[in-house]
Order: sequence, then structure tokens, then C-alpha cells
Amino acid sequence: MSARRNRKVATLAIKATELAAAAPLVVAYRLSRLALAGQIPSSRDQREFTLMGAEKVAAFQESWNAMFIQSIRIQQGIAASMWRSFRFPWLNGGSCVTLPRFDLPHAALSMMSKGMAPVHRRVVANARRLGRTGKR
Repeated sequence: MSARRNRKVATLAIKATELAAAAPLVVAYRLSRLALAGQIPSSRDQREFTLMGAEKVAAFQESWNAMFIQSIRIQQGIAASMWRSFRFPWLNGGSCVTLPRFDLPHAALSMMSKGMAPVHRRVVANARRLGRTGKR
């Protein structure tokens, strides 16, 4: 495994761990706010509940968009690699039968990290923000 892939795996593992630690804190805080709000929530609670739904939709859309763009880049890289191997077979090991070399595991890691970034950013920011405020 290359050093570059090792860094990607380590970064992705760290982000996944941070996400796994921060998400339950955000859920617990918001559920307790929901329970304490009662039938008539305050304006602060209403803003928080509205933000809660809106940011989930936004994070989901950003994540899918980032993964889509990264998958297009990966497909372009594969197409360029195939084009080079058919156009210049002597650069690809001496035979046009040889398949082009493309690092698919690295491509998958990059797509996963691009998709996780918006969700990670929002969840960690929410954990920090909600951790600073009081319950009421």
C-alpha cells in the first residue's frame, strides 16, 4: 500500500471516528431540547428545530454532489488511462492487450472521503456549538 493511500485511509478513519463520537452527542442534545420544549417551543427552540431539518437536507445534497463530481473525475481518469493504453501501447508494458493501470482502491477512498466531508463538517460543528450552549 502506498504512503498516499495510507494517509487517505488514516484521514478517513479519523473522520469516521470523530463522526461516530460527535453524532450521538448532537442527537442527545437535540432530543433533550425537544423533550424540554414542551407543546409550545420557544423561538430559540423553533430555530434549532428548523435548522436541524434544513442542515440534514443540505449535508445530504452536498455529500451526494461531492461524490458525483468525484465519480465523474474518476471515470475521466479511467477513460484517459484507457485512451493512452490504446493510443500508445508501448507506454503500458509493450502490448496493447495489457490493461491500463488505474488505482481503483484509491479512487474509492477519495470518493468516500469527499462524500463524508460535508456530513463530518456539520456534525462536528454542531457538537461544538451545542456543547457550548446551556439547556435553556
